[in-house]
Amino acid sequence: MTDGGNWRQAGGSPTPGQPVPVAAPNRPWAPPGGPPYPSPWWSDALRDPWRDPYAPAAVVVDVPTAGPASGVAPEPVSDPDQAPRRGLTPVLLVSVITALLAGSLGGALGFAFAVRGGGVGTTLGAAPGGPPGPVQRPADSFAGVAARVLPSVVTVQVSSSGGQSVGSGFVATADGYVITNDHVVGVGATRATVLFSDGTTAEATVVGQEPESDIAVLKVNQTGLTPVEFGDSDAIAVGDPVLAFGSPLALTNTVTSGIVSALDRTIQAGEPGGQVRYYAAIQTDAAVNQGNSGGPLVDGAGRVVGVNSVIKSLAADEETAGNIGLAFAIPINHAKRLTQEIIDTGSARRTIFGAQVTDVARTPGAGVRLSAVDGDGPAAAAGLRAGDVVLRIDGRPLDQATDLIALVRKYAPGSVVTVEYRRGNETRSASVTLAADAK
Repeated sequence: MTDGGNWRQAGGSPTPGQPVPVAAPNRPWAPPGGPPYPSPWWSDALRDPWRDPYAPAAVVVDVPTAGPASGVAPEPVSDPDQAPRRGLTPVLLVSVITALLAGSLGGALGFAFAVRGGGVGTTLGAAPGGPPGPVQRPADSFAGVAARVLPSVVTVQVSSSGGQSVGSGFVATADGYVITNDHVVGVGATRATVLFSDGTTAEATVVGQEPESDIAVLKVNQTGLTPVEFGDSDAIAVGDPVLAFGSPLALTNTVTSGIVSALDRTIQAGEPGGQVRYYAAIQTDAAVNQGNSGGPLVDGAGRVVGVNSVIKSLAADEETAGNIGLAFAIPINHAKRLTQEIIDTGSARRTIFGAQVTDVARTPGAGVRLSAVDGDGPAAAAGLRAGDVVLRIDGRPLDQATDLIALVRKYAPGSVVTVEYRRGNETRSASVTLAADAK
């Protein structure tokens, strides 16, 4: 087939190799007076079938005027409706993508079944290569502090005529001295059992006690123990983090955390009809319960800053008392001094002011009244007299009589304190050198 066109050279002679147009005078669309135009669709047909549907149609092969007939091949014929033939590359690409998707889907389904227990041969635990080592904690983290302090914490069990008691304590020296509370040891006890954090036990003897300050010292016949590191209770501040160690409700090796809630919180405690105790205590919100008594309160660096001693509770009696975030510890500077004196002499000196005191009014800053003054005591030596109202000691305001007694107890004998007091309508100041009780 041709492309539907035809042309002549100048002079009107046909181009060699092109078919001669066939006259078709009966074609209605032929130009008048001129040669007939060939059909744009069937230029090589002798008759146009679209003019006469009954006219036969023929395909005329153009025979060149020169050259053998076998040297010219007919123009290739193509079917415009036939789909083009594609190569193998798209087929292979689709096959590869399908295989990859099928593999991924199969792996995902297999993992899901294995996680849900549907897999066979599921391996639990660590991969081959040996068990993982222990997790290392920073030394200044709570876990790091607990790891260092716990070997020095003990559970104290005491049997006496008054019954059995369980409390806590901590190792003060490598040769076996242990600090605890006087109320843990009780009255009349001479021996106790100490349980260490590793589960070993040892018999302990009572070296000495200071009941009013609630400190007692025990001794075990062992050496090479791990003592605590002592801190400075005068250097801590409200808001500092602290940890409380001990055996609350006989649960050994217990650690709780909190902050310093208040300093020099004056507390008066004791059993009805028994020993009255005074504390100028460190208040904390760390969870402390029965059995924590005598255990250490440590700062964020693992240094002991107090001895856990008493809690406040809404319970009506001691047996049902529990933690409500109000716990109190004896400052370690006070406890350390008493412990050293007990180790050295078997007893501890009690610091006195040399006067008897009563409340003025239980309002902030009201002060306490000196109802009587010992003529040979520190107060008299500083010029104070009965009837004077002491307002402050070293800047600490006094609200009730317990405040003066507890604050004086925390100082060592021989310490000099500044006292602000009121006599009549006049406010005065004096320096008082505290002394030891003659008893």
